[in-house]
Amino acid sequence: MQGLQTVLIHVVLICAFLFAVIPIVYILMSSLRVGNSLYSSTLIPRQFTFQHYASLFTDPRYPFLQWTKNTLKVSTMTATATVILTTMCAYVFSRFRFWGRKYGLMAFMIIQMFPGSMSMVALYVLLNLVGLLDTHVGLALIYIGGGVPFSTWLLKGYLDSIDVSLDEAALVDGATRGQIFRKITLPLARPILAAVSLFSFIGPFNDYLLARIVITSSHKNTLAVGLHSFIAGNYDQRWTQFAAGAVLVSIPILLVFFFLEKNFISGLTAGATKA
Repeated sequence: MQGLQTVLIHVVLICAFLFAVIPIVYILMSSLRVGNSLYSSTLIPRQFTFQHYASLFTDPRYPFLQWTKNTLKVSTMTATATVILTTMCAYVFSRFRFWGRKYGLMAFMIIQMFPGSMSMVALYVLLNLVGLLDTHVGLALIYIGGGVPFSTWLLKGYLDSIDVSLDEAALVDGATRGQIFRKITLPLARPILAAVSLFSFIGPFNDYLLARIVITSSHKNTLAVGLHSFIAGNYDQRWTQFAAGAVLVSIPILLVFFFLEKNFISGLTAGATKA
């Protein structure tokens, strides 16, 4: 029975691996295929070409570099503000007891129950009233507002697992709350802070609907909206060029992941020793 369980576990893991890898390989092979069709009789193209990648940087109709710059700008603002606000909110909810704490956490949970599409009209009107419509700042504010409640719950759950005795020992040694937060809590919370940063950074890369509604100028488009223009036409659908753009979009995300990867492990042991 133990051998059968081992075989079944390996089969499930192999199926999950193939389920995750095959779409990536298919998009990569499609980006190297000659022509504009996404479909082919073989997974590996008979002829390879890098023309689709080159056209992303040379075709003036599709300013891929400008889309990338816009997306990186929005993602950086979103990730930075979300991490700062989430860290402070989660620390207060985790370590302090005050009136309204329960209702605040409940409000954050209720907000997550409603899909973002329900508030699009209201968000559009509000951004228009404050003059932030068709701006990257306005788009980033929407992402921040949507990400803070979920990230606060995520980070609070992690901070609750950190032993309060570390804070109490530091208070006995004369440390202030600010010093405890900077020198003990933040180092121990590196793994979850890295995860929150990564999720917040990825969000603007994946979102199409909000960016399409808020941004009305073509030169301010994000990558999701810009790449959609490759396949938006009825008679001129550039699927292979779209695939090439999708492959390049993953590079900034992978770089951020590899940059934050060390924090997932180092944060598990940092900060627990008294300096």
